[in-house]
Amino acid sequence: MSGALSMFGAMRLPRSLLFGSGQRHALGSVTAGMGKRALLCTDKRQAAQPEFAAMLADLASHGVETHVFDDTIPDLPISSIEACVADVADFAPDVVIGVGGGSSMDMAKVVAVLLTHGGDLRSYYGEFAVPGPVMPLIAVPTTAGTGSEVTPVAVVADEERGTKIGIASPHLVPLCAICDPELTATCPPGLTACSGADALTHAVEAYTTLARPIDPMLTQDHVFVGKNVLSDHFAKLAVGNIFRFLQRACENGADMEAREGIMLAATAAGCAFGTAGTAAAHALQYPVGNLTHTAHGDGVASLLPYVMQFNLPNCIPAFAELAAVIGLPQAAPDVMAQGFIDAVADLMAAVKIPRTLADLGLREDQQDYVATNSLNAARLVKNNPRTLDLAAMQSITRAAFTGDRASLIDA
Repeated sequence: MSGALSMFGAMRLPRSLLFGSGQRHALGSVTAGMGKRALLCTDKRQAAQPEFAAMLADLASHGVETHVFDDTIPDLPISSIEACVADVADFAPDVVIGVGGGSSMDMAKVVAVLLTHGGDLRSYYGEFAVPGPVMPLIAVPTTAGTGSEVTPVAVVADEERGTKIGIASPHLVPLCAICDPELTATCPPGLTACSGADALTHAVEAYTTLARPIDPMLTQDHVFVGKNVLSDHFAKLAVGNIFRFLQRACENGADMEAREGIMLAATAAGCAFGTAGTAAAHALQYPVGNLTHTAHGDGVASLLPYVMQFNLPNCIPAFAELAAVIGLPQAAPDVMAQGFIDAVADLMAAVKIPRTLADLGLREDQQDYVATNSLNAARLVKNNPRTLDLAAMQSITRAAFTGDRASLIDA
């Protein structure tokens, strides 16, 4: 797969990305250069942290007036987004800051769209539906997982449709991402594992997305352009760091070297999939998450080894390259590729990611619903390196439900 990759690359990234312990202290200065009235989107837990109070003080010291919306909830239902827009109507911000996990950063993205362009949020679903630039966005992640601080996508939960839907536009990439690993120090082991496993899924799927025919209009016609030489660089950085540091960070949250390594991995994975895209594991997680109300990271990571096993015939060179990245012994490419899939499954087990869809709470009679509805995520399905149809989705779903990865060999 990757051996024949032509020299094509594309990146859509923040204008500035600040990474490292203590970088959150630049927030006041960075914001003051963009506006004077800042809306901060976060959740109740984050708003109660002393680090958040220090951010507000820093903003005030730089002459920035602030309004905090701390009712962001996981999966980002439209009702929550509309509540934020209504809450800030009289404040009239000129910059939006997302502080927290993926939901808080995605809240900031979609609220910036609505404050800038108005209209019904549903009109922005899909790719390239945001008509122009949005007011300045700053992202400050407090988990090491989603990579939303550098990506052109926000995922919302449409309660009426009963599904998650993506809004994808280059205009959603924050102007500045401030990635401070110290903000992840209080993440409990379960959240650390879930977030890091999400980042691993981003990196592996980005590295193995279908490479598209190269055309000057590729980036103009698609937000996610498939595997390329630039996204590959970031994906390999992410995979290497996650295998080196994730288990350490889960076992000892005070291990700051591990915290730094995992946050760098999460941001790098965001850089990779923000251009290349993701594929089947994410398509399948949408209906799984809707049915089980489980965390996105747990869902995609539970599915990842099964999706990789299904994709193996089309990914032997790429998986073998990632096997080398994590230090597996040199062997024939097919042996290394299978070894990498096994290593991913072993790491997920070591950090206590649910092993099967049944462990996530999916009922046996819901499997066909998952397979059918996963095909609705067209932007993800078209990225998969092996063709996906209903039969393929059913085979992956059944293997992931029972834990029988061997059933996908030669499937």
